[in-house]
Amino acid sequence: MRRIECPPNARRWTGECLSVSRGKRYPFFSLNGLCPDEKSAGTRRFVFGDNMSVLLTLARIIDRINEAIGRFISWALLLAVLICSGNAIMRYAFDTSSNAWLEIQWYLFSAVFLLAAPYTLRRNEHVRIDVIAGKFSRRTQIGIDIFGILAFLMPMALIMLNFALPYAWLSFQNQEMSSNAGGLIVWPAKMLIPFGFALLALQGVSELIKRIGYFRGRVPESEFEKHVAEPVAERAGE
Repeated sequence: MRRIECPPNARRWTGECLSVSRGKRYPFFSLNGLCPDEKSAGTRRFVFGDNMSVLLTLARIIDRINEAIGRFISWALLLAVLICSGNAIMRYAFDTSSNAWLEIQWYLFSAVFLLAAPYTLRRNEHVRIDVIAGKFSRRTQIGIDIFGILAFLMPMALIMLNFALPYAWLSFQNQEMSSNAGGLIVWPAKMLIPFGFALLALQGVSELIKRIGYFRGRVPESEFEKHVAEPVAERAGE
């Protein structure tokens, strides 16, 4: 059972007009921009309350998946450094090496680049040049983010998926191997391409949902701040 609580002439986006369903209150969205009279049978309306809760739950699930993958794959960078160092020591100290050791460094770097990109987007840590956008209000900046996600991020990720899936699948079907002597199998590295862009597209969906949720009054502004860790010295001084 859903009822509408609306002050007279309350506008959408202000949070003054609420949809009350199952004991929970949600911002109410009206197609004409005004909170309707609940008894007015001719008023067209659409309530986002319950739907927004489902979407925000989906966004949190996507965030947790990419957070877990990002933290896990960060260890691949350390592993790549250790392999690179060990390979250099073996080459100069014992005059021996292997193409497999070189290629696994490339694979690990590819995994870090492709699988950590969604994690970086989740934490809002991609490099930005906010010479113009930085002067706008937070509301305008989030509107620009929505435009960027819809116009650039999602099309790019979907186009890459369209090309990467058959490319990786063909490599898997052929059980592609490296052309270098002693090299590794290639198809697992190529499979990282569609997997990474699929995760990036999912994270784009999550970011879009959260920004729409912000305009609905369901997501705090702090959600879009950079998640930068504080220096140890500063934390120790607190």
